[in-house]
Amino acid sequence: NFESKINFCEHHYSHAASAFYPSPFNKAVVLTVDGVGEWATSTYGIGENNKLSLYSEINFPHSLGLLYSSFTYFLGFKVNSGEYKVMGLAPYGKPIYKDLIFKKIIDVKEDGSFFLEQKYFNYATGLSMVSKEFLKLFNSKRREPESNITEFHMNIAASIQSAVEEIMLKITKNLHEKYQLDNLCLAGGVALNCVANGEILRNSGFKNIWVQPAAGDSGGALGAAYSIWYIKYNKNRKIYKNQDSMKGSYLGPSYTNKEVRNFLDKKNAAYEESDSNEILKIAAENLKDGKSVGWFQGRMEFGPRALGSRSILGDPRSETMQKNLNLKIKFRESFRPFAPAILNEYLGEWFNMNQESPYMLLVSNILEKHNEDITDNDKKKKGIELLNIKRSSLPAITHVDYSSRIQTVHEETNPKFYGLIKEFHKITGCPVLINTSFNIRGEPIVCSVEDAYNCFMKTNLDMLVCENFLIKK
Repeated sequence: NFESKINFCEHHYSHAASAFYPSPFNKAVVLTVDGVGEWATSTYGIGENNKLSLYSEINFPHSLGLLYSSFTYFLGFKVNSGEYKVMGLAPYGKPIYKDLIFKKIIDVKEDGSFFLEQKYFNYATGLSMVSKEFLKLFNSKRREPESNITEFHMNIAASIQSAVEEIMLKITKNLHEKYQLDNLCLAGGVALNCVANGEILRNSGFKNIWVQPAAGDSGGALGAAYSIWYIKYNKNRKIYKNQDSMKGSYLGPSYTNKEVRNFLDKKNAAYEESDSNEILKIAAENLKDGKSVGWFQGRMEFGPRALGSRSILGDPRSETMQKNLNLKIKFRESFRPFAPAILNEYLGEWFNMNQESPYMLLVSNILEKHNEDITDNDKKKKGIELLNIKRSSLPAITHVDYSSRIQTVHEETNPKFYGLIKEFHKITGCPVLINTSFNIRGEPIVCSVEDAYNCFMKTNLDMLVCENFLIKK
């Protein structure tokens, strides 16, 4: 009958299920933090075997996600997509407004639970995120989108980022003390704040963290399906030894060589076809020579990160690559950082991190031995000028605070991408590539061969590799 065909799964329970069930843990604390779903904005509980129980929640309008989005809005970025920009902008500023945020806007208790002073917000009753009181507090109107970003804006970004990190650390430290478990699973939009995740990994007491790669609302579909499977049907849960069951999160569509060829012929495109090994060699040589490469291989990634299937790649050793990729290819703000994709076995030789990060959801610093000496003149630089300082031997992926959002690349889940970085390592001695999503600003990541070809033709990308085909302009 109709009743038995439809199952309703609560928003935060779906988030929690998406975080726990595919994780590599038999037992874990599960924390979900986002804007709002139904009424909850944050929940925690325990997952064990195939059971998952949520014990506590904070309800709307008190929301860490909506707090961060309010600052995203105030800084002139788009709510629900510009939060990454705030996180990327934060290291250029100083958190000089953090005390003001804690004093006036959010009251945080010892266990990390919080209360938002609603007079500063307008999202519960109006059509904008912040109120006049908020603007008065910071003595500034909202930044006009696309207008100049000033030192004030950088300091605001630094302040809200630092505040959210502190709150997330308080919550997770409390949960670790309370349950004395080693494992933590995270989901919800705030779990995409990879800088905060890095802090949690280093300082919360939890030894292992697993974040659902589609931590935002798209992952809710997965969580709802998992909940029905394990809770309603009581299925046995299989744990893979030291490995999650997302298989690298390559869950999207793929295209055969025949489909690629048919499309390219239809477009009268200039291309060469090679075998897989030869393709890797040619692409690696081009990357070594400073070329930017559109990389379209296998099944598309699920979640907001390009993980080496629909990626734009570059040489991280280049001092000009970050600016070129941002301004000439992605057509986006120059300050935005790029992620390093590194062969997993070399992680400890380059970054201060010992946990795998296959989904680009953890941030860590490049090791000091790779840092460059900074001149006295460079030390005086402020704001966007900081972008022009060479900080390490991999300047294109070293952010202004020496951090990087790391992707560890594994042969088991993406043999072709792994093979390309291995080839690049062989000819350069560097086991790292820049990896950014294959799209231009304001457009979604490419999915089909046609998407990839169109994006390639209207940007300054040097070459496109689609499966076993090399396409040049």
